[in-house]
Amino acid sequence: MFNRLQAYQSEIRSVLRVMTGLLFLQHGTQKLFSFPDASKPMVDLASLSGLAGIIEFAGGILFIIGLFTRPVAFLLCGFAAVAYWMVHGPKSFYPIMNGGELAALYCFVFLYFVAAGPGIWSVDEKR
Repeated sequence: MFNRLQAYQSEIRSVLRVMTGLLFLQHGTQKLFSFPDASKPMVDLASLSGLAGIIEFAGGILFIIGLFTRPVAFLLCGFAAVAYWMVHGPKSFYPIMNGGELAALYCFVFLYFVAAGPGIWSVDEKR
């Protein structure tokens, strides 16, 4: 049964890319626009959190549409790694204890896309 799914690798990779981008984009919209949780304030664009919001927002959009996927994934992989070590790493070495599971997972998902490419449903694939 699972061998039949192998024929759909590129489509499934595209779905993973879009969903990852949509989830990642929310981090940027939260910081930049206080959306979807209006109770959390917008950050100052000139701050480190503001820069993070811009990277998350722009990177998320490019990742969703699959434009410049490999370079964007490379940048976002490094971004997630830095976020992990700056925010979560000092609390504890173990992700389950420092709350950094999501940053670590994003880092390795983006690394996968650096190597694997965007999948068939992407602007990159159409160019």
